[in-house]
Amino acid sequence: MKEWVERVVRQLTESLRPLPQEPNELDWKESLSPNKRRLTEHLSAMANLPGGGTLVFGIDNKVAKAVGIGAAEAETIKSQLANLAREALEVKVRLDHAVIDWEGVPLLLVHVMESAVKPVHLRGKDIEHSFIRSGGSTRSASRQEIGAMMLHGKNLRWEELRTGLLMTGDEVLAKLEHERILTLLERPAPTTTDELLDWMEAENLIERVDGSGFYVTNFGGIAAARKLADFDNLARQTVRVVIYKGLNKAVTEREYEGSRGYAGAFQGLLRFLGTILPQSEIIQKALRKKVTIYPEVALRELIANALIHQDFSLTGTGPMVEIFADRIEIRSPGRLLPSKKIDRLIGTQPESRNELLAKAFRRYKICEERGSGLLKAGLEIELYGLPPLQFEEGENYFKVTMHAPRTFAQMSPRERINACYQHAVIRHLSSGAMTNTSLRERLRMPAKQRAMVSALIKETLNAGLIKRSDPESTSLKFSEYVPSWA
Repeated sequence: MKEWVERVVRQLTESLRPLPQEPNELDWKESLSPNKRRLTEHLSAMANLPGGGTLVFGIDNKVAKAVGIGAAEAETIKSQLANLAREALEVKVRLDHAVIDWEGVPLLLVHVMESAVKPVHLRGKDIEHSFIRSGGSTRSASRQEIGAMMLHGKNLRWEELRTGLLMTGDEVLAKLEHERILTLLERPAPTTTDELLDWMEAENLIERVDGSGFYVTNFGGIAAARKLADFDNLARQTVRVVIYKGLNKAVTEREYEGSRGYAGAFQGLLRFLGTILPQSEIIQKALRKKVTIYPEVALRELIANALIHQDFSLTGTGPMVEIFADRIEIRSPGRLLPSKKIDRLIGTQPESRNELLAKAFRRYKICEERGSGLLKAGLEIELYGLPPLQFEEGENYFKVTMHAPRTFAQMSPRERINACYQHAVIRHLSSGAMTNTSLRERLRMPAKQRAMVSALIKETLNAGLIKRSDPESTSLKFSEYVPSWA
């Protein structure tokens, strides 16, 4: 027996004897009222009640006596209340139901789950059309009561909202790549369909609705859809890869657009990029091996960040990977969150608009642990001897650029200063400090160019991006430097 059913049975016992008194948590009804407006008000009140409430059908309210309910009538009641819960309220309300034997007669229990988002009010009306339970009856909520509910309510995140129409269990399994998610989690598949659907609900991929079906959540769709086009509001969130000829967008060579959810498609996207990006040969264990000129780890982390941190409220646009002859630009919809500064992105504690997606990508081992992804990307950039990462924020986008290999002489003055600053950040976050020698090695410069490196360090100091780790030190050759914010 479900926990809420056991609780309702106790409440019925206490409320019917010895002196009948209807509590706020229960609403006795002999049968279904034809007044749909009043039924909707009851659902609103129960959903706004802490712990939710239960409509009990089969009790004569006048004499507080169980008279029972027929099976056909019970089905009609369940169907009509489910429709009202979905269509007549804002926010949608979740129901569950059970039939119990009470003193030899069947009673239908329709449990209205407490809504996390409050107040639940009549659809098409403002929030003042909200209802509560008081003294065992349903009444309109006062402005003060509505304010209290808003204060303690929760705003649903984009990931938790529903996408698409109500589906059967078989339809859900056909639309979502649950097999891929199980593989990523290294978890054995549940043995029955019911267990599989229970697991998918626990993973927030789907939402069960009052025994009548399932909704796929936005998170479930964006992470695991077999085809994002199956969900209207997700169809434009596919990842696009555009390859340009030369250094600008004048001539497009090829364009590819993904179709699957991010978790299912991510490894395939990386393999695809590995086949189309410029490559170079290295000697590894006495054998020649071709690798892309861009580090795979950096690609993985930067693309994962673009998917995770995008602003899904911006419609008509999705993540893009744009490949030029001399660089890769990874663009995501939406600006940085107000709490983020563009020069403090490497190594800082991340804050995501889409926490469910961010957590899932870490659990699926798609990206690094919290806060270490950009740091690891920066380490790989230095290991490959590439110019520094370039971060850019536009009106409705954020972009990270990885440049192809260039010598120190080929870098712009700004790139050189950014390389110095990012090296100081990476050394500091790796429990070290930047020196003339470490920066020279990062820039692939010989010892005879030490003076040029010292001049670059001085320019970065004057820009206010770094400082001496020991302000009392006067040595130029052996000085250590850390970011200005350290």
